[in-house]
Amino acid sequence: MDLLDFSDCKLYFEDPLPAAAEQLIAQASSEYGEDTAELALLRAHLMAPDNLTVLVGLYRYYFYQHRLDDALMVAERAMQLSGRLLGLSPDWRTLDETRLGTAAANSFGMMRFYLLALKAASVVLLRLGQIDASRDRLIKLAGLDSRDQLGAAKLLEVVDAFHHPAEEPEIQLAAA
Repeated sequence: MDLLDFSDCKLYFEDPLPAAAEQLIAQASSEYGEDTAELALLRAHLMAPDNLTVLVGLYRYYFYQHRLDDALMVAERAMQLSGRLLGLSPDWRTLDETRLGTAAANSFGMMRFYLLALKAASVVLLRLGQIDASRDRLIKLAGLDSRDQLGAAKLLEVVDAFHHPAEEPEIQLAAA
């Protein structure tokens, strides 16, 4: 399955959004860095709590404001919502190739969104120093994405190299 080919599928941001919520997202964008930006995003979320566009906006806001606990909560909410739409278990650990195939047949774009939300959660966990929890998610993603189109395997390599650096070779000095 080509996880980069989403030309023939509906994407999360194509779901209708109430005009007032769309205006609040635009307001948050123009007020980024000000306290009012978060309030606008939260108001949009109250208007459209199950809209993934709103959740992506909240995730990005929290991530770039270095509010990582909040970003993680939003990424997990995005996984919960997209997973529910796909008929997936709430537990990402149960995801396998069969379930992924069924989800892709249901909505390829939503399945891809789910996988990217899982990757986003793993990145936040890395930033929070929760390496094992992040690695678990990255290992799951890498196992499902054999061509590493989402980059989880490469990220896992970097994490493992950083946290388990190769042993330095021991130098033996010989007497002359």
